[in-house]
Formats: sequence, C-alpha cells, structure tokens
Amino acid sequence: LVLLRDIPFRSYCEHHMVPIIGKAHVAYMPDGRVLGLSKIARVVEIYARRLQTQETMTSQIARAIDETLHPRGVAVMIEAEHMCMAMRGVQKQGSTTLTTTFTGIFKTEPAEQARALVATLERLSGETDAAVLAAGLPQALALARRLAARLG
Repeated sequence: LVLLRDIPFRSYCEHHMVPIIGKAHVAYMPDGRVLGLSKIARVVEIYARRLQTQETMTSQIARAIDETLHPRGVAVMIEAEHMCMAMRGVQKQGSTTLTTTFTGIFKTEPAEQARALVATLERLSGETDAAVLAAGLPQALALARRLAARLG
C-alpha cells in the first residue's frame, strides 16, 4: 500500500465560485509500476485548479491514477471546508465534508478498503483538533478496525 496523506489543496465550488480548502489522502496498491510521490500531489493540484464539486474532484483523481498507472486499486479521501458553508447561508465555519472513491481491490475487497481507511484515519484520530473530534473520526477509526479484524 502506498499512501500519501495531507496533500493540501485549494479549489473553487462550481456553484458559488468560492474556495474549497482541504487535504487529499491518496492510496494505491501497486501492480508492478510505482509513481513518484510528487506526481500524486501534482494530480491533486491539477484537478483542484478547476471549478467543480468535491465529489467530482475525488473521483477524477482516482480515475486519473487508475487509468494511467493501472494499479491493483486506488483509494482517494478528501476532507475540505467549503467557504460557501462558512461565508454564505448557514455560516457554519469549521464544518468539513469528507468524500471517498475506491477502485479495484479497494472497491471489491472490503478488507483492503478497511485497510486503506484505517491507514488514513489512524493518524487523524490522534489529533486533538475540536473539528476532527466533532466529526467522529475516532468512532470511524474504531469501526474500520473492527471491520478489518472481522474480514482479514
């Protein structure tokens, strides 16, 4: 498993044209070929520069790596704060949106999906940031660990 966590990005909401600020976590299971770590960050940057939704960006990153590298699987998780939520309407600063996309073995094998989630969430659950705790990441990590233990 190759996992690059905490890739910072800034994108723009295609609906409101205000920033989406967050971090991407990208994992892939090599099938012979490997990719330079900076190239993973570059893929995130390429898609972040477009007007779009977070859901679209998540799947675009996974698809680009999957179609170019042909790994056994790709897992992408993006957590971001949408300024349209913080500045407009309900004005809820600090709320984050979490999106995921899985391909290959991360989509077809629950144990591998759980492994990728545990590897990504494990470090996050150790943070004391109130927003992280409020998001329930410790519970998500515990659930992913139980699932991984049951499946693998």
